[in-house]
Amino acid sequence: MDSNKIMELAVKAADEKHANDIKVLDISEVSIMADYFVIMDANSQRQVDAIVQSVLDIAGKNDIDVSHVEGNRNSEWVLIDLHDVIIHVFMSEQRGFYNLEKLWSNAKDVDISSLVTEE
Repeated sequence: MDSNKIMELAVKAADEKHANDIKVLDISEVSIMADYFVIMDANSQRQVDAIVQSVLDIAGKNDIDVSHVEGNRNSEWVLIDLHDVIIHVFMSEQRGFYNLEKLWSNAKDVDISSLVTEE
């Protein structure tokens, strides 16, 4: 499965759990580590856990290899490494503190409006 399809599945899985402000950055031209960063936040630890589990579930159902998960049930930032797609799930305060969107400002924003529900 190509990285674009993996990214789409991850975005939809996160959106189903009401992740806040999902952003996708195409980092393929600015880094060799991956093709996409998918960045989002949640209002509670329970919601972070639900989003992470939803992404892991969709990966399992689609035979997507999960290289690594950094963080655990009480982490304020969980990273899911799907090789060419890296998922970042933050608690809202942590997202603002680390500000990955600014750190990776040379990356292109990906339009995901067709993948997420309107709020």
